Amino acid sequence: MKKDVASKWLDRTGMRQLARRMLPWSGLVALNYHRIGDAAASPYDRGLWSASAEAFSEQLRFLKREMDVISPADLPEVVKGGRGRYAMVTFDDGYRDNYEVAFPILTRESLPATFFVSTGYIDTPSLPWWDEIAWMVRTGATGPLRLDPWIEKPVAFDEPDREGAIRTLLRTYKAIASQRTEAFLEAIAAAAGTGRAPAGEGRALWMNWDMLREMKAAGMTIGGHTVTHPVLSRMTDEGQRSEIQTCAGRLAEELGEPTRCFSYPVGSLAAFDGTTRELLRKAGMDCAFSYYGGYRTFDDWDDLDIRRVAIEPEIGGCWFRSILSLPRIFA
Repeated sequence: MKKDVASKWLDRTGMRQLARRMLPWSGLVALNYHRIGDAAASPYDRGLWSASAEAFSEQLRFLKREMDVISPADLPEVVKGGRGRYAMVTFDDGYRDNYEVAFPILTRESLPATFFVSTGYIDTPSLPWWDEIAWMVRTGATGPLRLDPWIEKPVAFDEPDREGAIRTLLRTYKAIASQRTEAFLEAIAAAAGTGRAPAGEGRALWMNWDMLREMKAAGMTIGGHTVTHPVLSRMTDEGQRSEIQTCAGRLAEELGEPTRCFSYPVGSLAAFDGTTRELLRKAGMDCAFSYYGGYRTFDDWDDLDIRRVAIEPEIGGCWFRSILSLPRIFA
């Protein structure tokens, strides 16, 4: 929250513009969103809601005034030029509110965005593992959850929304090998007393291919985000290959041309590795986006690790403006 306080002070005193001139930068600030709307009543992972529709509109208007907003196809020319301040708007996963809420706002503001989708959830809509973990915690009996040997201490249910328990379980899931993730979900289901989520749960969460084709025709970019959203570095080489190539194949089949861009599920430095990079090149990807904060300067460019900064509900207007004006401090 220090960044929040500092950004408000910079706006209040008028120092942000002065600091922007004194700390010049050149490069790309890629903004990462997941969902747009109100998370308050959701039984799923509320940490994925990035902004309300009103906040998202305000953010886009600021982007239009202050930055050149680009798409992945613009990157070769922009990087070759080696100067200027650019922004990119990206979304991960493929939630339906991207089409129903975000897309109309982007269209109204005449701005491009890139939507990285997990094709398995488009083909067969169901509850993804992160939302299922949240659902089991929120609908389960009173805790604590005992999950030996996965977690040494009981996981307390912090009421009323049990958000802390959900974060703990999500961190654990992301750290374990992919071969063990189903067993971990089964252990949560048993400990919470909920069982696994019903087959129809989450069916209405996702966009469909017609929506994606409409967005693409309107100038949006559709990129890959694997099939089932695993942590790629926790998989075997063959598992990674299947997730990347199958995703790329489905996008080409449904959208009529190969995709050239990709974003790593989870997106931390530990979420992808040298094998991932090699497989992306073989699949024809020109660029790939991570998700651990920061921005990319042209003298430190990496096509397969284009850093993105998470946009989350607690990022108010002052903080958002500071991310773009002073990314070396706030991004």
